[in-house]
Amino acid sequence: MPSFHVLIAGGGIGGLCLAQGLRRAGISCTVHESAPGIGRAGYRLHMNGAGGRALQQCLPDNLFELYMQTSRETPRREVMVMLDHQTRELGARPHIGPPNDPRRPHTAVNRRTLRQIMGLGLEDIVRYDSTVTGFETDGEKVRVLLDDGTSETGDVLVGADGINSVVRRQLLPGVPVVDTGMRGLYSTAPLTDDLAASLPEALFDGFAAAVGPNGAMFAYGVYRPRRPVAEAVAELAPGAPVDPVDPYIMVNLGLPPGSPVAAGAPDLWHSSAETLHALMRTAVRGWDPALAGLVEHIDTSTIFPVSTRHLQPADPWPAGRVTLLGDAIHAMPPSFGSGANTALRDAAALARALERAAHGGTPVAEAVAEYETEMRAEVFPILRASADPRAADTDFLPDDLPVSHT
Repeated sequence: MPSFHVLIAGGGIGGLCLAQGLRRAGISCTVHESAPGIGRAGYRLHMNGAGGRALQQCLPDNLFELYMQTSRETPRREVMVMLDHQTRELGARPHIGPPNDPRRPHTAVNRRTLRQIMGLGLEDIVRYDSTVTGFETDGEKVRVLLDDGTSETGDVLVGADGINSVVRRQLLPGVPVVDTGMRGLYSTAPLTDDLAASLPEALFDGFAAAVGPNGAMFAYGVYRPRRPVAEAVAELAPGAPVDPVDPYIMVNLGLPPGSPVAAGAPDLWHSSAETLHALMRTAVRGWDPALAGLVEHIDTSTIFPVSTRHLQPADPWPAGRVTLLGDAIHAMPPSFGSGANTALRDAAALARALERAAHGGTPVAEAVAEYETEMRAEVFPILRASADPRAADTDFLPDDLPVSHT
């Protein structure tokens, strides 16, 4: 076994970014991912300066350029816009994060495309259909237990296994998962030229949301890549297994608990796509024709249900050879579009910390403690703000959140 080896539970956004960063630093690692491959759940991800810089630090240059070229073209306004159901603008809020790149700002990506890009070059270390079920540590090494009865030993274990993290439940069993009661549907509609021409300009800003008198909340996010995905892949990573993606607009319905629209909703997890689409149609009855018409264009095969849950910020804990990143430690509602960006930020920061431990002589516990202290200081304020009931208000922007300016 190499002299320093990192075990990563979870091959999502944060886990893959960390693996790329470790490989770039010459550090051995293995990723154990429970899914059989990169799934299709989830669509457009908002990106900010924190997430973009993390990718630049961790990815090889050609893959970072591939991410940039397949990210969304720069919008008219990089803000979150709130509309009423007749498309009247109620307010706008800047995105949060460090200053963005003024020349070619980080905007948004297709989730699956980003994961496919981040998986390139890691084929020998990502083990799919491999679920971490627990861990054991003696202070010198850590051993992960796997669902097939085998185990693997390393110097550090990183739980990047999401809100239901097995690693967190063992490391920090007292951290509660909070169910907000918000349920919803995610979907996309192909963004043809005719559909684009029919939509209000605000839907092409950084991100847009609309709320109706029945309590229905719709969120909209355009994905138009700076360059066709297949064309960019052919130049920057020839032959790479990255799926082509046509332009689309993400159309998400939120059903606040206690709202009239939620009261009339069927069981989202046991309903057909046609039934769920009918619910979305009902939710926009009486809305502006452009917004109602957009729902008619939804590809019903893309509809899936979601529940909004988050973690409570954990009290500081003793640092050791087991740590956490992303949703495994600070899963948050999507109010500020920061979930993926904070996971990427964590991955880059942890890669730097582990490089100090592997190559710089810093004790592992000290390096991990530095990472965790910084993560709590930078990310927990975003978690608290995202979970605040006022988070959907455009005038809600706590002073401890960094405001992004392109």
